[in-house]
Amino acid sequence: MQNPPMPSAIEKLSFSLRLRAALDNVAKVKGATDLAREFNLQHREGEGVSVQSAHKWLSGKSIPTPDKLATLARWLNVTEHWLHYGPPPDPVSALNSGAESSLAYPRSHESLTLARKIELLSPRQRLLVEELVLQFHGRSNE
Repeated sequence: MQNPPMPSAIEKLSFSLRLRAALDNVAKVKGATDLAREFNLQHREGEGVSVQSAHKWLSGKSIPTPDKLATLARWLNVTEHWLHYGPPPDPVSALNSGAESSLAYPRSHESLTLARKIELLSPRQRLLVEELVLQFHGRSNE
């Protein structure tokens, strides 16, 4: 049996940004010590986590194991998929594959300009913009 591929640095950083955003919405966690303590109060299936592990999650150095990811998602009221991978694919991602004809709205100069501006934002700012758009547009498939 082959081991799954190791997460890339970008995947780890993206997880960290989603974790921080979820923590900002739900919990009063100020750092790794708070995260480890609060997580360990929630996690009933096996060993808790150390402050060092919590720090690695927050700093984008690691992604938790599936059982710990499940506890985080349950505690923070988000899906495991979103926390680990981000939002599920949607029709907007079809723009990158050239399947524009299946979209309700074709590309426009305004939408491409906005997309370029969003690309210049920091990863955390892009996550916040995405969450804002999802709030207005709705959350399908979640």
